[in-house]
Amino acid sequence: MQSSPQIPSVSPALRFPRKFLLPNAFPLLKSCAIPAQGKTFVFKASSLSNSLKTSHTSDFQQFFDNEGQSLSKKRLPVVIKKDGRVSRFFWNGNCLELITLDGGAAKFSFNFEDGLRQLLRICGSGVRGFFIPKQAHGNYIDYVKWKFLHRVFSSALQVLATQAMFRAIGVGYARSLPSAAALNWVLKDGLGRLSRCIYTASVGSAFDTNLKRVRFATSILFSLSIGIELMTQVFPHCFLLLASVANVAKQISLACYLATSSAVHRSFAIADNLGEVSAKAQIQTVCFDNLGLLLAALLNLICKHSQRLQAGLPFFVYPIFSAIDLYGIYQSLKHVHLQTLTKERLEIILNTWIQFGYVPSPAEVSAKEGINLLENAGKEPLPIRIGCLDAKSQIPMLTLLAIESLSSDDFYFICIETCRRMTKTGPRILLCLREGAGAVDIIKGLLQACYIQKSLHLTISRWEDVLKACDISDSLGMEWLKMIGDSKHRAQGDLTLLREQMLGLRWAVNNILLSTREQVRYNFVGEDA
Repeated sequence: MQSSPQIPSVSPALRFPRKFLLPNAFPLLKSCAIPAQGKTFVFKASSLSNSLKTSHTSDFQQFFDNEGQSLSKKRLPVVIKKDGRVSRFFWNGNCLELITLDGGAAKFSFNFEDGLRQLLRICGSGVRGFFIPKQAHGNYIDYVKWKFLHRVFSSALQVLATQAMFRAIGVGYARSLPSAAALNWVLKDGLGRLSRCIYTASVGSAFDTNLKRVRFATSILFSLSIGIELMTQVFPHCFLLLASVANVAKQISLACYLATSSAVHRSFAIADNLGEVSAKAQIQTVCFDNLGLLLAALLNLICKHSQRLQAGLPFFVYPIFSAIDLYGIYQSLKHVHLQTLTKERLEIILNTWIQFGYVPSPAEVSAKEGINLLENAGKEPLPIRIGCLDAKSQIPMLTLLAIESLSSDDFYFICIETCRRMTKTGPRILLCLREGAGAVDIIKGLLQACYIQKSLHLTISRWEDVLKACDISDSLGMEWLKMIGDSKHRAQGDLTLLREQMLGLRWAVNNILLSTREQVRYNFVGEDA
C-alpha cells in the first residue's frame, strides 16, 4: 500500500506572518485556536481514505483526536499529483498537513493484489516516461505501437540480409579474399550515397506536399532492397551489381526518412517540445532495433546445428517479416495527423466546408487523405489544378474570357484547360496564382474553384461541350463570367469565418505548401507596359 509522504520540518522553522493568522484572513477558522506568536509550524503528512470526490463536498473534513474530540480541517485549494498519487493540503488550525486523497495509505496492512497493482502502475509510469514525451497528441501512443512492430521486424530482416551478403563475398570461408570484398563494399556504398544526393535534389518539395505517399513508397523500396541483398547469396558472382542496386534503394529510403522525420515529430508536439519528441523517437528506434537484433539472433540460434537451414532461413522469413514491416509503417502513418496545408488537404477541407458547413480536424483530413501511391488527379470529372497554363494543352474560349477580365487588383484567376496526355483527358479547372499571392489568396482562390466545380457538376451535361469549345456564344460567355463573379463573391464572404475555424483546429493557415509545378506564378502587365 502507498503511504503518504512525510514533509520534514525545515530549519529555521516555518513561521506564518501575524497578519496571515488574523480572523479576517480566515473567517472560517474563528473557532480554531490561533497559535501564539513565535510558535513553530510543522508540516505533517497523514493519510485520508476518503476519495477526492468526497473531499469536495464541504470546506471542512471531520476528524477525531485520541480523546474523541471533534476536529475540523480546512481544505486548501492546492492539489499535488505525482507518481499516480493525488495529495492535498489541509489546515487543522495549528499546522499544515499534506494528505493523500487516493486512499493508498489508510491502512498499514499489506494486500498482495493492491501491492502488485501499485507496482505495475509505477513500472508502467516509468516506462511511459522513458519512451513517451510528457506532452504529445493523443494519437502518439498508437503511432509508437505500430512503429514498434515496424522497427523490430525491419531490424531483424537487415541482420539476416547482412549475413547473406557476408556469405556471398566468402566471409568465414577459406577462399575469401579480404581485399576484393572490401573493394566491392566500398564501391556499392559510394554508388548508394551518390544516388541519395541525386534523389534528394530531384524530389525537393514532394517531401512536404506528399509526405505520407513518398515515405510509404520509399519504405516499399527499402523492403525490396533487403530482398535484393538476400539474392547475393544465390548469385555471389553478381555481388557488386546486386549490392549496389540494393544500397541505392536503401539510401533513397534513408534520405526520405531523414527529410520527413521532423515534420512527423512536429505533428505530435503540443507545447513546442519538438526536441523532446525527437529525442524520444531516437530512444524508441534504438530499443526497438535492439529487439529486432535479438529476434534475429534467436532465429540463428535455433538453426545453428544446420548450415542448410541457416542459409535458407532468410528466404523463408523474408515475405512474412516484410509484410508485417510494411503493415506497421502503413498503420503508423495513418496516425500521423499533419497540421500543415497542402493543395490536397486544403481541397478536402474546402469541399467539407461547402458540403457540410464545418471545418474538419487534422484527424478527419488524415483519414480522407489516405496513403495512395497513385495520385487521384484526373479520376473524377473536372479536377482542380494549381499552376500555369500549359502551352501544349488546348485553350478553350472560356479561358480567354477569364484572362481578359483580369485587373491589377486580382492575385489569381480561374480558367479551364483541356488535357490530352496519356490517361489524363478532359477539361480541368486551373487556378493560376499571381506573383506575390499569399496564403489568404490561395485559400480564397481554391475555395472559389471548389464552388465553380460544384456548380459545373450539377450542370455537367450542359457545359461538357462548352468547356472544350474554342468558340462560344455571347450568352454562354456572359453566363460563365457571372458564375465566376458569384463564386468569387461567395468565397470572399466565407473566407473570414473559414480561417477562424481553421485556426481553432490548429491548422497552419499562414503558409500553404505547394509542389514545384504548383509554385509557378504569372505576372500582371498593364496596358501601358
